[in-house]
Amino acid sequence: MTAVALVGALAVLTGCSSSSDAGKNEGGKVAIKGQFPAKVSTKFGEITIKEQPKRVVALGWGDAETVLALGTQPVGASDWLEFGGEGVGPWAKGMYDQAPQKIATMEPEFEKIAALQPDLILDTRSSGDQKRYDNLSKIAPTIGVPEGGDAYRINWEQQTTMVADALGLHSEGQKLVKKTEDKFAATRKAHPEFAGKTVTSASITSEGYGAYVHGSGRVDFLERLGFKNNPEIEKNPGANFFTPVSHENVGMLDADLLVMGPIGVPSSKATKDPIYREIPAVKQGRDVVFEPESALSLAFATDSPLAVSYALDKIVPMLGDALKR
Repeated sequence: MTAVALVGALAVLTGCSSSSDAGKNEGGKVAIKGQFPAKVSTKFGEITIKEQPKRVVALGWGDAETVLALGTQPVGASDWLEFGGEGVGPWAKGMYDQAPQKIATMEPEFEKIAALQPDLILDTRSSGDQKRYDNLSKIAPTIGVPEGGDAYRINWEQQTTMVADALGLHSEGQKLVKKTEDKFAATRKAHPEFAGKTVTSASITSEGYGAYVHGSGRVDFLERLGFKNNPEIEKNPGANFFTPVSHENVGMLDADLLVMGPIGVPSSKATKDPIYREIPAVKQGRDVVFEPESALSLAFATDSPLAVSYALDKIVPMLGDALKR
């Protein structure tokens, strides 16, 4: 199974991307001078960044895109969804002057990271594993997950604030948060029909069906639009932010709107499944099905300010059309 499939499925989030690239990346670009010393609260305590980082390695899911959105370019980054190239989605295309060194995701290559001589490591959306943090912090000051952020439970707003603060760019981070929140507000105003409607953000993998719960990026996106996550799914949230749904219980996915994102399998695995097709929302056409590993599906999964903005432009019209049926 590819890292893309594994990331989504652990979410069911388990997977590992890797890179054969080697050597020190001389790229990277620092934004306007930040305010230092800077302090960031994390699960591992308050981390102090004494001076302007010049060589940033961004390991957490969405960390690299967030750094780019703030005008800085990492010298090393993890490509969680296997975009290839610069390791970011089309919403961040062309924002690097030089592509970063690729670093594996679930099991970072510590020697490769050390060779980059970073003065800041960002790992704000990851497993929250103590050993992972300990190993990274031996290389450079590391901004790990926030308190309660284990198993990737951090939204774009928290991530933006933590990354911006680590770069000494608190005010720039708050401007980016406000810009994104304003876009959500404008979208809610344009779609009052979303308010209070129930929604299921579901997925199907080679292992079967499942749905995302409150605290996941996908559900956060929908809730910010005014939707209410499916109460039946919230009754059994699972260990992470994804709860498996057995084939005989696929009816649990029913809601005013059903958003289906296949991972590692063709969309037809759901759309041609007789039981899936019997779900009332599906029978009435109130489902949106993404193609696996498409830009839309990956934007919906990434939950960074840049990806969220892209999703608001591209996905919301699809949700509105489906809800009218």
